[in-house]
Amino acid sequence: MATCLADPDGRTDTRTDTRTTLLEAAQRTFAHKGYSAVGINEVLVSVGVPKGSFYHYFSSKDAFGEAVLKHYYEQYLADMDQILASPDLDWAQRILAYFDSWRLTQSLDDCQGRCLAVKLGAEVADMSEAMRATLKDGTTGIVDRLEQALDAGAEDGSVTLGDEAGTVARSLYELWMGASILAKVYRNLTSMDNAMTTTRRLIGA
Repeated sequence: MATCLADPDGRTDTRTDTRTTLLEAAQRTFAHKGYSAVGINEVLVSVGVPKGSFYHYFSSKDAFGEAVLKHYYEQYLADMDQILASPDLDWAQRILAYFDSWRLTQSLDDCQGRCLAVKLGAEVADMSEAMRATLKDGTTGIVDRLEQALDAGAEDGSVTLGDEAGTVARSLYELWMGASILAKVYRNLTSMDNAMTTTRRLIGA
């Protein structure tokens, strides 16, 4: 959660904090229930923010949804960067650590707000162009990082690729997105385990 800001007179500005509280509450609720099924009031009540305050931060529910997705991807990409920066691991191990983290966080019953792209991707892509664009930007950021990691792994010898790094990166992301959906359908981790086996094969690890 963002810390409150102090103005030059020493007073605390809670605007950033309240906005972040709303975004994080919506992230958890959307991950559990989806976008359409959740009303703004449900999010506001869950964190004790008056309904009249909502429009100080967001012009509409769609603008709110777009902001929630942007916040989600900011956190997600920061976590991904941290995993891929692990200094004690070679690049193949870093890539596998990232997907192991995916397996752990995306397979929780309520996902704790961590499976937002899986939950909302198909639902909002045809509903809101702004939200679709945010999803596209976020997923592109993930694939770009995977491509860079694969290139680095090929350079240090820990990764062996049968295709261009960008193609493998996109294939891996598509593989894991599909596995995440099937894990929800079957309510077990078989698809995730299969995805990990395929990942190891695709990167030659």
